[in-house]
Amino acid sequence: MSVGRASLLIGAGTIASRLTGFLRAAVLVWAVGATTSAGNAFAVANQLPNNIYAIISTGLLSAVVVPQIVRAAAHDDGGRAFVSKLFTLGTVVLLATAVVATVAAPWLVGLYAPNFTPEQLALATAFAYWCLPQILFYGLFALVGESLNARRVYGPYTWAPIANNVVSIAGFLVFIWLFGPGRTGTDWTPEMIALLAGTATLGIVVQTGILFLFWRRTGLHVRPDFGWRGVGLGQIGRLAGWTFLMVLAGQGAGVIQSRVLSSTPEGDAGILVSQNAWLLFMLPYSIIVLSIGTPYFTQLSEHAGAGRHDDVRVDVGRSIRILGLFVVAATAALAVAAVPASRIFTGSRTEAVAAAEVLLCYLLALVPLAVLFVVQRTFYVYDDTRTPFWFTLVQCTLVVATALAAQWAVAAEVLPVSRLAAAVALGQSFASIVQVVLATWLLRRKVGALRVRRWLGALALFAVAAVPAAAAGWVVFQLLGGVDGWTVSDKFLGALGAAIIGAVVLVVYGALLAVFRVPELSAATSLARRLLPGRR
Repeated sequence: MSVGRASLLIGAGTIASRLTGFLRAAVLVWAVGATTSAGNAFAVANQLPNNIYAIISTGLLSAVVVPQIVRAAAHDDGGRAFVSKLFTLGTVVLLATAVVATVAAPWLVGLYAPNFTPEQLALATAFAYWCLPQILFYGLFALVGESLNARRVYGPYTWAPIANNVVSIAGFLVFIWLFGPGRTGTDWTPEMIALLAGTATLGIVVQTGILFLFWRRTGLHVRPDFGWRGVGLGQIGRLAGWTFLMVLAGQGAGVIQSRVLSSTPEGDAGILVSQNAWLLFMLPYSIIVLSIGTPYFTQLSEHAGAGRHDDVRVDVGRSIRILGLFVVAATAALAVAAVPASRIFTGSRTEAVAAAEVLLCYLLALVPLAVLFVVQRTFYVYDDTRTPFWFTLVQCTLVVATALAAQWAVAAEVLPVSRLAAAVALGQSFASIVQVVLATWLLRRKVGALRVRRWLGALALFAVAAVPAAAAGWVVFQLLGGVDGWTVSDKFLGALGAAIIGAVVLVVYGALLAVFRVPELSAATSLARRLLPGRR
């Protein structure tokens, strides 16, 4: 499958997945509220398996296993022995991790939320007992999905999460029907806890089961194999060691952020608001960066494996420019539509404004993270996981320092507690900007000239076009009533308002790029034509 067609498949699936994910988050907020004790308790509990999944998927699998599976395809057996051993080892580790984590649920909740009240800690722990078994299914989902990607079967991994969202939405609606919306406080019955948290876990089980239906497309016949020597698993262990440390550092920084945010009182933006702001932030990142970048990662692996280093450098520059074209536009659109978009996940205008502040602070790092996606994965295709660990460690150190500084500022009454979540998000963005600058400098030392000035110049030109486009969107927002208008009066009207404002920004942005005759616009148009059915 071509890069263009793969990008279309991944992009379409990601859009559908994110949209249903937004609906899931909106229904969850309807059920438990955005700034309530119960909402934050569920947010912590349901995030625990996601954090461990991040170590397995983002760290060990997508960074290390994809290049190894691509190379294993050249083995005499087409990689069957390698994948069998890998799946056996992975399943054993996942099962053991899920069991240990579930037993340790009280300790894990206390680690992430030490400032919860005793009643809130008890509720979060009860949720965690239902949520932590998700680790096994998240890990299997990542293992099977990345294996499918490595064999250029891109669709299922992207589309399967839709089933998870549908199951969750249905379960949350049943919860609302049985127990009513906006369930506040910590006085929950076992039936309430089981329905809400059990639904979240059932969705992950269904999502994982769907992937197994597509396994035949890989052409591999996997069987249990506990002989874990002889097919290069040691190489994966050496590579994954650094990656594991890198992701572990990131999770450690996340623990500090969660601990800081757990002190937020009910009624102010806290853990759940921050998670939903991050969900909005990840929408353009997932649709644009992952849909276009994931196929390029496979291509980068092939070029590096063949020793075509000039092609690797060309791929790096081209992918950053193409990603930048879209990501800059998305940043401008989401920034001016931040309040209506945040209203989707909040219960009032006041909550929407507070959540929008958090979102805007995250958005400062959207373009840098798109560049980092390309730069970091270029290290991976050269089997270098040590260097990414060091520049990520710098980022994590800054994340911890800024989060603790925000906590100190609140304690010293320099910063109001209502702005704590925004301050933590701002610190995260600052750390990410420093990280991408350091990573780019290190990659240049490794592979030679990256023509940084060329793609920086392109990004600057995109930004010039984005400023008047954003201004046009802001004018439209004000004409629609601004913060007091209909776009912030309701969740669904917020989504409609955000879409209208974003569309205006994108139209003006595209028109200005056409006036500037930006060469990347022609490349993006050519890519779009190749994506259309029936086009070659």
